[in-house]
Amino acid sequence: MKKQEGDMCPAAALMKSLSGKWKPEIFRLATESTLRFSLLQRQLPDANKQSITSALRDLEQEGLLKRIVIREKPLNVEYRITEKGKSLISIFKQLEELR
Repeated sequence: MKKQEGDMCPAAALMKSLSGKWKPEIFRLATESTLRFSLLQRQLPDANKQSITSALRDLEQEGLLKRIVIREKPLNVEYRITEKGKSLISIFKQLEELR
């Protein structure tokens, strides 16, 4: 019988959600503050725009980040950690300590 994703242990779910080159670093930055794309570009100089965009979309789809459009001129977009993301911070920090 195949396990459903909801049955996955939190550490395994986190590792699956954060698989990829830039997702762990973006998640770590999101635990510290609200993110804007330009900030991510400065913090991750080796990542190209497409990689950052793809990682942000994946993290949003996983429910770890929320995309918030601020309707001002110019239009701004922020990314904030969700409650689901906050619930995984302690596991993430423990995994970071292992490396």
